[in-house]
Amino acid sequence: MNNIFDEDYDLSRIIVRPLYFGMMVNIIGPMLLLALCYYLNNSQQVANKVGELRTTLFYVFAAGALIEAGAALWLRQRMFRMPMIRRLETFEEDFSDELLKRSRIVFMVIASICIWGFLFFFLTGLFLEAVAFVILSFIVFQLVRPRYGSTRKLVVAQEKLARSGVFMRE
Repeated sequence: MNNIFDEDYDLSRIIVRPLYFGMMVNIIGPMLLLALCYYLNNSQQVANKVGELRTTLFYVFAAGALIEAGAALWLRQRMFRMPMIRRLETFEEDFSDELLKRSRIVFMVIASICIWGFLFFFLTGLFLEAVAFVILSFIVFQLVRPRYGSTRKLVVAQEKLARSGVFMRE
């Protein structure tokens, strides 16, 4: 049965586009910004602008980042349960396009977790705390990135919806 499934759908091709987009937004982008923060940290160009409020501000930003992480996980679950197919005849194309489209939204929410860290760095000059936000976004990205097994299950679920006549509204 696995061979028949693999012949029907090219899961590697389907997964690669959202995965590469996610890697650019959630790994390459934050690493470049983190490199900038590292450079500024070593050149002593960022001063603490909030004074003693930095610890409180860290907890407020951390709470915001955790809420965003939860929102990304919830959003992924919600978006991928909805129909993704317009017609049975164009199943693989529709699925691939919708997986990319919906993954982009989730990946952008995850990438925004890093923004908390960079904002915190530019307000306080504390580099390691900024790194903590980037690490949190990496962890969340690892939880939601497309994998072969989860994509296969998603295809099966979308097939069931399409075969029962439930299609995506245009």
